[in-house]
Amino acid sequence: MSSPVPHRAIAAWLMVCAVMVAIMVMLGGATRLTESGLSMVHWKPLTVLPPLNATEWQAAFQDYQASPEFVKKNSWMTVEDFQSIYWLEYLHRLWGRAIGLVVFIPLAWLVIRRAIDRPLAGKLGVLVVLGGLQGALGWYMVASGLVDRPDVSQYRLAAHLVAAFVLFGFIVWLTLDQLDAAKSISRDDDPALARFATVIPPAVLLVVTAGAFVAGLDAGKIYNTFPLMDGGVLPPEGLALQPWYLNIFENIATVQFTHRLLAVSLVALIAGLWVYGRNRRMTPRAHALRHALLGMAIVQAILGISTLLLVVPLHLALAHQMGALVLFTLSIWFAHAVRPVAAPASSFAFSTNPAE
Repeated sequence: MSSPVPHRAIAAWLMVCAVMVAIMVMLGGATRLTESGLSMVHWKPLTVLPPLNATEWQAAFQDYQASPEFVKKNSWMTVEDFQSIYWLEYLHRLWGRAIGLVVFIPLAWLVIRRAIDRPLAGKLGVLVVLGGLQGALGWYMVASGLVDRPDVSQYRLAAHLVAAFVLFGFIVWLTLDQLDAAKSISRDDDPALARFATVIPPAVLLVVTAGAFVAGLDAGKIYNTFPLMDGGVLPPEGLALQPWYLNIFENIATVQFTHRLLAVSLVALIAGLWVYGRNRRMTPRAHALRHALLGMAIVQAILGISTLLLVVPLHLALAHQMGALVLFTLSIWFAHAVRPVAAPASSFAFSTNPAE
């Protein structure tokens, strides 16, 4: 085995990967909000270059003209209009390929040089699998909008977005492991607080999942009032579908109500964690993260309400999506900061404690 790579160097590489995934989430949100995601009707993972001349652009446009989105929604488009939606989706896919290279090439070098131990190599291998799954889910989602209806399945959209958050969260946890190992971070053991903290990241993911259904069904463009839904607590058509559980996933009004309810519950849960943690033994870093987590939860709620009241303007909708990623990051960071020193790997979904 050659000289091991310093923890800080691995952490820096992983931070770059995390930032790239965060940008990918933002690009995905912009692609969705601008309705650019169905402009590329073929999945060619090894193709990097876009159309380079008029003939190639015309060929790509002809492929798009056969899609449900063009036939049912965009039949007015010219090739120039098509180019305006093509570029964002192209950048989105190209950035995904770039992430793959930034993850795989350094990892291959580390493994070939035997510069990392087996446990870390295994965790980084999981990272590669999660990245590959995310790419496959992306095309699986797009394919749902190329058959009959000119929109992607809200179920596949939710799977794609949640997979991106899980991938990002896994990278953040690994990064924090490496930083702690580099600094020999000490912490106070408080198992009760640690258990409470581990509830928050999955709770954030649940709200994100509900938000993906809102996005997939354009459910943010109705009932644009808060806290009531046009004067009522519940939407009158909330149970219009049978069986009843389909309303949670396919009834636009119920999907929006579910997202509201879960979001408010999440803010209350984080506020409860903040109150619970006031008199618990924590490092100064953990206390700072506790405050930041509550502050970001409030900011995220304001962004969500503003997005709803203003009927989903692009800039606010993107800010709301990225706010969810920031909140998720802080929840993982706090859970990592207060976890018991000897916690087993199975104690938390993202737990990958290195030997410190």
